[in-house]
Amino acid sequence: MTEPRDIRIEDFNYNLPEERIAFFPAAQRDHSKLLVYRNGNITDSRFDHLADFLPDNCLLIFNNSKVIHARLLVHNLTGAAIEIFCLEPLRPTNDPATAFAQTGEVVWKCMVGNAKRWKHPLQIIVPINGKEVTVTATKGENIESTFEVTFRWDDNTVSFAEWLEHYGKIPLPPYIKRAADANDEQRYQTVYAKHDGSVAAPTAGLHFTPEVFDSLQEKGIDTDFVTLHVGAGTFKPVTSETIGEHYMHEEKVVITEALIEHLLRSQDKKCVVVGTTVARTLESLFIMGAKLHLIRPNPLTVSQWEIYDDADLRTVTVEESLIALRRHLQEQNTDLLRGATSLIILPTYQPKMAQGIITNFHQPQSTLLLLISAFVGNEWHKIYEHALQHDYRFLSYGDSNLYLP
Repeated sequence: MTEPRDIRIEDFNYNLPEERIAFFPAAQRDHSKLLVYRNGNITDSRFDHLADFLPDNCLLIFNNSKVIHARLLVHNLTGAAIEIFCLEPLRPTNDPATAFAQTGEVVWKCMVGNAKRWKHPLQIIVPINGKEVTVTATKGENIESTFEVTFRWDDNTVSFAEWLEHYGKIPLPPYIKRAADANDEQRYQTVYAKHDGSVAAPTAGLHFTPEVFDSLQEKGIDTDFVTLHVGAGTFKPVTSETIGEHYMHEEKVVITEALIEHLLRSQDKKCVVVGTTVARTLESLFIMGAKLHLIRPNPLTVSQWEIYDDADLRTVTVEESLIALRRHLQEQNTDLLRGATSLIILPTYQPKMAQGIITNFHQPQSTLLLLISAFVGNEWHKIYEHALQHDYRFLSYGDSNLYLP
């Protein structure tokens, strides 16, 4: 078996014609195509029939992170356009929920387009409920091709989330080279989005509608939620020859004690995750619990390679991990677990928590395609070739897959 770090990214390439990429959402969310891969066989269906293919004794886990209006277009005094893309909060807190509630001033890590033309503080006038809020944006220190940006505004009754919601735009994926429109405001957001913090949608969930949830409930399928705030790093291409030279981005995760209890009660159920973000969250959760069980340092921060390098972590059972997590929360007298993960899920990884996944079709040579191969192995070649031959739409606004290997 290939060592994880020696996996060659060229082995995860395929030809994706531009006409197969979905640049706009389907007319109706749940009328997207659904490719079902089960027991080595492929079935073509439609997403509103999802419940027909899920096992009766099943637990579906969703990511309820909400996409923020992270893209700001501002003009300097000479009229040059400056684009500010808010990535994550830095000060006075790095917790997204708290940062969005801040008034007066925040500092965020941002990508900046046309940064050379940004020499002086920029002024942004934001109309909110019949009044104008003046926001001043000041470019600070350069951090690895990003900048610290300080936002100050003159109305302490207005939160950062409020003026950002009014002025900013939904950040469509970089390959969709058009401005976000009113339809994107609704469609590049799941119907169950709840917690502000993502700069890219957890796209596997975009197909769900209240009617699909009703069909799941009628079948008695159990559901629950995690929160992973998707970062712009999800679109970061792999440019190295082997995956060992690729550095994964870190993302923040929030898990409730109620979910941990739910998972403990549901070990006899098949756990199906809705999206790669949920797969990454639950597998990271397992690693956090395993580290607590084995008394490893920094248990709530999961690094890229530790599950591959530390064989003892892989010997911990799911139950032992979840019990350790529950005990930790009880000791800390909190019902929320906040952590961070840089985990990379590769073909050599055996998922501990998830036995199936609902996902979209991913870009060639991407870490997301590597993650899919952890579920279906080299069968991804057959699945993607079938999709290309049967007019499936690819990427964020594209069609859906259900993998039950």
